[in-house]
Amino acid sequence: MRQAALLLDLDGTLLDTAPDMGGALNRLREEHGLEPLDAATIRPVVSHGAMRLVSLGFPGAAGDEFERLRLRFLDLYAQHLALGTRLFPGFDTVLELVETRGLPWGIVTNKPGWLTDPLLAALGLTGRAACAVSGDTLTERKPHPLPLLHAAGLIGVPPERCLYVGDAERDIQAGRAAGMVTLVAAYGYLSSEDDPVRWSPDGIVHSPGELPAWLALEGLDEAMHG
Repeated sequence: MRQAALLLDLDGTLLDTAPDMGGALNRLREEHGLEPLDAATIRPVVSHGAMRLVSLGFPGAAGDEFERLRLRFLDLYAQHLALGTRLFPGFDTVLELVETRGLPWGIVTNKPGWLTDPLLAALGLTGRAACAVSGDTLTERKPHPLPLLHAAGLIGVPPERCLYVGDAERDIQAGRAAGMVTLVAAYGYLSSEDDPVRWSPDGIVHSPGELPAWLALEGLDEAMHG
């Protein structure tokens, strides 16, 4: 039974948001008289959100100080959501092919909706995505399966016929618990400490161009590479 819908994590899977999230962190460090961190240091942490990024940039911060830094980071990031953020290379073609074949695709992210929605709008994706479930859409977020089950309901496709792609262990945990086919986006923000094989996904892809084969749509591979 082929998969009838494509669901995607956002940061590190559909979108390369590291330039703008890293930029916000370095602006915050600059405000506190600190040198910028290099992109290679920041990139593996981006998928884990604001708290992990602030911890990276300010390892000694705690309590009220940490919360002030976190809120300021979010403020700085919200000011420049889409300066450098782009679809990962090849994803524009994948989305066009999926849309041409009439398959719905959507987003399930832990990013809060007040950041997700304007980011999708800035990149012209709002009207294309069949659903966008954010970290604050429901009472639960990944690794809980509820956001994925909710997304399946929104697009009207049974969970077992959905393909979910993410670049963090919580994505695979959520997808498996929801009964979906799960893929690790190895082109995303995996760190040297990550071992995606141990997460027990159904597969690992090294570029967006590998996704059409998992959707088992006749002719998609030829269209991608012909």
